[in-house]
Amino acid sequence: MYDRILLPTDGSEGVDRAIDHAVDAADRYGATLHVLYVVDSDVINAYSGDEFVDGAEGAEETLEERGREALDAVAAHAADAGVDVVTDLVYGVPHEEILRYVDREDIDLTVMGSKTRSGDYRRMLGSVTERVSRRSTAPVSIVKTTVAE
Repeated sequence: MYDRILLPTDGSEGVDRAIDHAVDAADRYGATLHVLYVVDSDVINAYSGDEFVDGAEGAEETLEERGREALDAVAAHAADAGVDVVTDLVYGVPHEEILRYVDREDIDLTVMGSKTRSGDYRRMLGSVTERVSRRSTAPVSIVKTTVAE
């Protein structure tokens, strides 16, 4: 039923349950697990970097390092379960890059974590998961996690 499953990750709390679901689904269906980290270009462009002396210590490098660590952690978890995994790190607006990846890689199912937060919080900041679920051409499975605010 599913040959290619996508797990977008931001390495944050709330993604752990989604990781388990994605790895389990990939194992169950014999699918390849694609793991994607998007370095948010809006964060990089909004950051002046004035307090850093060395450019290697800037926001872009920090976010890229965090992304590689998140990708490596999921890849190790998938490998331990015997699941084939492909990782990718891209730059851009997270929901746009996830949707682009779904189309480009012909993804059959996207598994996303969603932190359960109050309505005010969600209305103020929006949700990458919400945007992807509304606009994706492929099914999206949302794994909810309650986090403290």
